[in-house]
Amino acid sequence: MKKDIVNRLLKSGDIRIRQKDTERIKSMIKSAKINAEIARKIGLNEDSATLIFREVYESIRQLGDAKWWLFGYEPDNHEISLETLKEMNIKDKIRLNYIDRFRKIRNDANYRGYRVTILQANEIIDFWNKCGTDIIKTLLKEIKD
Repeated sequence: MKKDIVNRLLKSGDIRIRQKDTERIKSMIKSAKINAEIARKIGLNEDSATLIFREVYESIRQLGDAKWWLFGYEPDNHEISLETLKEMNIKDKIRLNYIDRFRKIRNDANYRGYRVTILQANEIIDFWNKCGTDIIKTLLKEIKD
């Protein structure tokens, strides 16, 4: 993360300085992985699509939080949490551009009462299947470095 961006986010209160806590970071990663895996096991239909989408989204957001904690900061909102993931160097890096759209869909579901479609739930599951493991591997490698 570029220093000028970090300084701007600190000034605006969007992130706070925190001590790097390796055990907390590992726990966040583990929680994200478990929750996404459980959500993926739920039968996908019109009634479950919103629940599945939200849970997988939360897992992605948690990985963004874990990335910030690796830097020594705690994010104050989802947008900041997810923004740091878009900079990661993973195999399907182009798919990281989907994250903003996922956030908007999740906000529509949570705050405006929109129902997530089966297609949208499949999209985020596909994202998790193709990117989640790579993000987790990268974060765990960064913990060791």
